[in-house]
Amino acid sequence: MSLLSVNLGAASRTEYSEIGMTGIDKRPVSAAVEVRAPGPKGVGGSGLVGDRVCDLRHHGGDDQAVYAYAREDLDTWSVELGRPLPCGVFGENLTTVGIDITAALIGERWRVGEHVVLEVTNPRIPCRTFAGWLGEQGWVRTFTDRAVPGAYLRVIEAGMIQTGDPVTVMGRPDHDVTVGLVFRALTTEPGLLPRLLVADTLADEVRQRARRRLPVELPAELPAELPADLDDASG
Repeated sequence: MSLLSVNLGAASRTEYSEIGMTGIDKRPVSAAVEVRAPGPKGVGGSGLVGDRVCDLRHHGGDDQAVYAYAREDLDTWSVELGRPLPCGVFGENLTTVGIDITAALIGERWRVGEHVVLEVTNPRIPCRTFAGWLGEQGWVRTFTDRAVPGAYLRVIEAGMIQTGDPVTVMGRPDHDVTVGLVFRALTTEPGLLPRLLVADTLADEVRQRARRRLPVELPAELPAELPADLDDASG
């Protein structure tokens, strides 16, 4: 397992983002790249120095510091779409070889190169900017139906990485919550959301969404009168 490519993006104009700018156009680089924790969402951008994240409201931050996508999955998409898909075209920072990213567990840790340690947090959810960039009709639905989303990772240990670095799975948590399961729960199968809560390292916004799907348990005996703010008799 290794990094086939490390990809960085500069800011460019787009009509598909509400802020009019995007950093999705990521290109392979040959030099070593510094990886560090970027800070909380809304403030921090990419975990790779030199990589641009423009829409800080929806992208970047500690839980989405690094985005990884498998070259094997890009090759499958290339056949289906009938065109070449270079490394970085999905906006991924890391294009990997030999890793089944969809089957990676939330909380699974990867050592990349000698020093960097990354932790799997959640899948990528397709957005309008992604669809506009790729230029495929109905892309959000197509990508969602395939459910091969790639994974975001948080930075546990900072350092330098470069193309060709080995990737080693350091440990896998004792649960069955995979990247693929979280993706389906957040998109086509919301009934799966409560299952995600066993993953302690789940991204906070995903955890909050899962908690909202928990069944509400009524008390064994109802009070004689409802509190005023729950009484709907007045219409």
